[in-house]
Amino acid sequence: MRNVALSALRRSLLAGAGALVLWATAGSFSVAASSDVPTIVMAKDFMFAPTSMTVKAGSTVTWTNKDDEPHTVVSDTGLFRSGAMDTNESFSFRFDKAGTYHYACSIHPRMVGTIVVQ
Repeated sequence: MRNVALSALRRSLLAGAGALVLWATAGSFSVAASSDVPTIVMAKDFMFAPTSMTVKAGSTVTWTNKDDEPHTVVSDTGLFRSGAMDTNESFSFRFDKAGTYHYACSIHPRMVGTIVVQ
């Protein structure tokens, strides 16, 4: 009986973990963060995830490429611009002023995202 209960518990935990992974890797959600919490945007499957992030002024955002293709991070106003990032390479930028900042990958312009600084 104990083995049956443990098996049921394992299945339940795995199902919950799977749901969490699916939620965390979805590209269409927003994240809010304080200035003392690291903020990471992933470039994966030819999209940025999360696509929108809200941070406090003074926060540093780090973009990390998890694709097998190179990606860049380029502000639409020219405020920041990364070089081409290969797999597992990163680019960081500190947002000191409040505002809304849009960016894209210059290699794959359909990859877009937004950082909102409060």
